Amino acid sequence: MRIAYVLLDPGIGVFGSKGASVHVQEVTRALRAEGHDVTVFCTRTDSHVPADLADLDVRRHRLPKGAGPEREAAVAAAAGAIAEEISADGFDLVHERYSLFSDVAARLADPAHGPAIPAILEVNAPLVEEQRAHRSLHDEAGAREATRRQLRAARLVSCVSPQVARWARDEGAAASRVVVTPNGVNTARITPRPDGERRVTNSPVTVGFVGTLKPWHGTHLLLHALAAAREDLRLEVIGTGPEHEALARLAAELGIAERVRLHGAVAPDEVPQVLHRLDIAAAPYPAGDHYFSPLKVYEYLAAGLPVVASAIGTIPQMLAGGELGVLVPAGDVAALAEALDALAADPQRRARLGRAAREAAVAEHDWRRRCRDLLEQVEVAA
Repeated sequence: MRIAYVLLDPGIGVFGSKGASVHVQEVTRALRAEGHDVTVFCTRTDSHVPADLADLDVRRHRLPKGAGPEREAAVAAAAGAIAEEISADGFDLVHERYSLFSDVAARLADPAHGPAIPAILEVNAPLVEEQRAHRSLHDEAGAREATRRQLRAARLVSCVSPQVARWARDEGAAASRVVVTPNGVNTARITPRPDGERRVTNSPVTVGFVGTLKPWHGTHLLLHALAAAREDLRLEVIGTGPEHEALARLAAELGIAERVRLHGAVAPDEVPQVLHRLDIAAAPYPAGDHYFSPLKVYEYLAAGLPVVASAIGTIPQMLAGGELGVLVPAGDVAALAEALDALAADPQRRARLGRAAREAAVAEHDWRRRCRDLLEQVEVAA
């Protein structure tokens, strides 16, 4: 099947290093591995091109630099041009990542554009609300109208969590076309350490966090927990973002700077080796509205790592209620420190959790399985 993968969000590069870019790459890999011919239509590429995607057909529609109403209008115009190109080029299916002001799926469902092409609309967040709260949104009415056209027109609306699915239905998506598709992981790319075993010594134990350094990821809580912990722990923070300098200052203030290493961003193809250096992986989200399906947690599981994570949103389900990791109350530094101490002191438990995590990732959470299920559900929705 010829599939057009559409990504018009100017903040996400197809070959970027942040989680959203990794998501795009992994869905593309999975579809290609299942035998489909994938072409990506986008507004941004970035430069971290993995070797196995070097031959990917990527068609970029450039946007003017800067932000503001001109950029918003340019995204809408690009959507029109891309819809025309897809319609003329004989694609069988559109997989569009929901982006503000884009209405490619809706245009291709309109008979005025020629034979209708079915579309999967992948919704990862309530973007209108996010953009208004955290960035800037000049034409909110236009963004919401394009969103509703997309939700009404898509053959299938694939939402990353139950919370996002409720939002999609509230915005006009037919309930019969809305499905929940959590994130996944490439279990062939993310693997346990080659030796199959973790270190059995108790000291020092390396705790790791992989992700963008933003307040809602709770990395500051992890620093406080490290300072409160009794065991000999080291912390590796892999990723960059607006909190980087603040976290460096906090580590110094807490007197743990020599035990914390802030690596900055790494290319996605380096992440498997980074995970091999860890003994425990953390997802210390603070309390609040949590509608995500964290990629990092799936990667931790695939790497065979014992996970300590906040019991918030979809994470308890991801960790099978605690069978694949340790759940702590969101925002509770004392509980986080206690959980890290307990795992650091018990290498056998770490090994058991890690084995169970890897088995679950392979059996339930691989991206190829996610994509197969999604394509089957498109046929059911038809």
